[in-house]
Amino acid sequence: MKKKINIKIIDKRIGNIFPLPSYKTIGSSGLDLLSCNDHIINLKPNKSVLLSSGIAISIEDPLITALILPRSGLGHIHGIILGNSIGLIDSDYQGSLMISLWNRSNKSFTIHPGNRIAQIVFIPILKVELNVVSEFTKISTRGKKGFGHTGI
Repeated sequence: MKKKINIKIIDKRIGNIFPLPSYKTIGSSGLDLLSCNDHIINLKPNKSVLLSSGIAISIEDPLITALILPRSGLGHIHGIILGNSIGLIDSDYQGSLMISLWNRSNKSFTIHPGNRIAQIVFIPILKVELNVVSEFTKISTRGKKGFGHTGI
């Protein structure tokens, strides 16, 4: 079953010159987001840039959220990752989807208008009610061990 998510085209190139976000394969989990910059950007090493995706979405369902994730090839091959690691889009946000890209490599990277720069994934949300207790009744076998407690 597919859930319909409303999309507003902000950049008129989306749907005309640039394609609408789409799944590239039947097994794809994310829809590609494109750069809607007006000119070629030369992203220098250890610098970041904020780019418009050219769209806004309206999820409307409080039990769904969207995550903007990096594209693995850009990160591994070129060192281009999201400036904020992961973008969280709440169900009531309807503004432009902006993408912060950070060049963590030692080489400049060229971003052309229409390049696939990130991906968006929609996931269900479990809403919780916090219950304050003085002690936990079920004790974890992990206990209070922290980072790296299982070794390498």
